[in-house]
Amino acid sequence: MRHTYRTEGTCSQKIDFDIEEGRLKNVKFHGGCNGNLQGIAILVENMPIDEVIARLEGIRCGFKSTSCCDQLCQAIKETQRH
Repeated sequence: MRHTYRTEGTCSQKIDFDIEEGRLKNVKFHGGCNGNLQGIAILVENMPIDEVIARLEGIRCGFKSTSCCDQLCQAIKETQRH
């Protein structure tokens, strides 16, 4: 199922992704640091969502209280609440 999450506090504006059988698929960041975010999307492809959260949650970007990695974790967690 395709999910869209509107980010807060980052240069990227939204993240599209799928979760299939507990694994993250087809991550696409819109806006932000294109090269870095493409790399993150490739690295997390097919990774169990619990592992993505364990590795990336809480990462900060500069003086911001969040990052695109952290926002991806928040997006995943939001899908699990519904």
